[in-house]
Amino acid sequence: MIELAEKVQQDLVEAIDNDDLVLPTLPEVALQIRKAAEDPEISISSLSKVIGRDAALSARLIKVVNSPLLRATQEVTDLHTAITRLGINYSSNLAIGLVMEQIFHARSEVVEQKMRDVWRKSLEIAGVSYALCRTYTQLKPDQAALGGLVHQIGVLPILTYAEDHYELLADPVSLNHVIERIHPLLGDKLLRAWEFPELLVQVPLLYQNFKRQSARIDYVDLVQVASLYCHKDTDHPISRIDPLSVPAFVKLGIDLDNQARCAELEETRSMFY
Repeated sequence: MIELAEKVQQDLVEAIDNDDLVLPTLPEVALQIRKAAEDPEISISSLSKVIGRDAALSARLIKVVNSPLLRATQEVTDLHTAITRLGINYSSNLAIGLVMEQIFHARSEVVEQKMRDVWRKSLEIAGVSYALCRTYTQLKPDQAALGGLVHQIGVLPILTYAEDHYELLADPVSLNHVIERIHPLLGDKLLRAWEFPELLVQVPLLYQNFKRQSARIDYVDLVQVASLYCHKDTDHPISRIDPLSVPAFVKLGIDLDNQARCAELEETRSMFY
């Protein structure tokens, strides 16, 4: 199993370095949103037009604005009001993160299901990262959510590779082992290729280092603690880690006995669905 993981890692890294492996590209709508948001003169109406080209994405943003964490007295029913409520940068970052779902598609049913599972967990971790950020830090919640949405993006090239290598696909234990070992490295490469900010580029590479000591709270810490929260009571290896042994958890100062706070976190798991 270790040998297979090392062989796959070597093959994938060599393929990327030699430009033989086609990395997923950002969806066209994400590029358009990023370009629009980089214009300091962009108006809410103009950004609404860009995001509005994708009806499903528009509906998701409106749903986020109406989620319990952000809900105002009056329900938001249109994209223009949603962007007004969130702000241009905020809306752009969330939209770019949510539109990533378009990349999570495969030819085989097995890989498709695995991609769905990864994306679903990423949505949960994004929601909890967002809530932790708002409650416990001065960082930007939209960036925390984006970090959660892309922290496992490196799984995609591995699953694409597995579709063409049946010996890996036929052995779920080895496939999971390969994913755990290699996806951080590939995530780093992907986010660099997509020109993500350095604060988020380091998330895939570092979020599994549960002994990590950061100088100050950052987005890696938030995604790490959100991962701990979202994997509790599961059979995932992360569920076996004692949160009190994790520096990021201790630094955030989360009170697990605060029932109202825990209920809020639980609710945010589905805010990006």
